[in-house]
Amino acid sequence: MIADIQGWFHQVFVAQFDSWVAIGFVAQLLFTMRFVVQWLASEKAGRSVIPVAFWFFSLGGGFLLFLYAIQRQDPVFIAGQGFGLFIYIRNLVLIRRERSAVGA
Repeated sequence: MIADIQGWFHQVFVAQFDSWVAIGFVAQLLFTMRFVVQWLASEKAGRSVIPVAFWFFSLGGGFLLFLYAIQRQDPVFIAGQGFGLFIYIRNLVLIRRERSAVGA
């Protein structure tokens, strides 16, 4: 039983490791960082806030995960990440528009 579990971990995390898996892990790290950034900004403000960095980490992580999903040919993952990219870009456009209006 332990040998089966060890074999499974080796197959999943070692044997199939390639550059695409590394990209997938970087993408997940970016996605994780967006929540860390949001949490720290909220703690600092004493209320729930979503900083601009959240959307940039979302965009970076989402784009890399989208590429990863395409390479893995996973239609559910492709659709989910592809849709998310539009949301992240739209939020950044709205933030830029708001800042331009305030600055004018």
